Amino acid sequence: AIKGADAVIGVSGPNSITPEMVRSMADKSIVFAMANPTPEIMPDEAKEAGAYIVATGRSDFPNQINNVLAFPGVFKAIIDGRLKSITPQMKIAAAQALRDMVQNPTVDFIIPDPFTPHLAEKVAAAILAVQ
Repeated sequence: AIKGADAVIGVSGPNSITPEMVRSMADKSIVFAMANPTPEIMPDEAKEAGAYIVATGRSDFPNQINNVLAFPGVFKAIIDGRLKSITPQMKIAAAQALRDMVQNPTVDFIIPDPFTPHLAEKVAAAILAVQ
């Protein structure tokens, strides 16, 4: 299933993506190894096997993809806007706000750091703008 793929998003468990699997992917492949605390494949192994961009849920590696990026801003929007629900459009707006915070992306900087100034405020503002 991974052979020739441009990207894989792992949400299973440690060591479930092997270097051989990454080698079988397309050129400049993207590997999101999201299992915590141990990703499906460690970033250095994925890159050595040919992955171009690698992200994990861990803060000790570049490209941390974790709910810590969105939840503070989502909760701020809920409280400030007295929202009773979060719509799909609000989720998209939050994701776009995170995307827009990366002005000059690189392979090791595709998403903002959780400690980026005003991250929660920008996510909240984006959500409230579409309510």
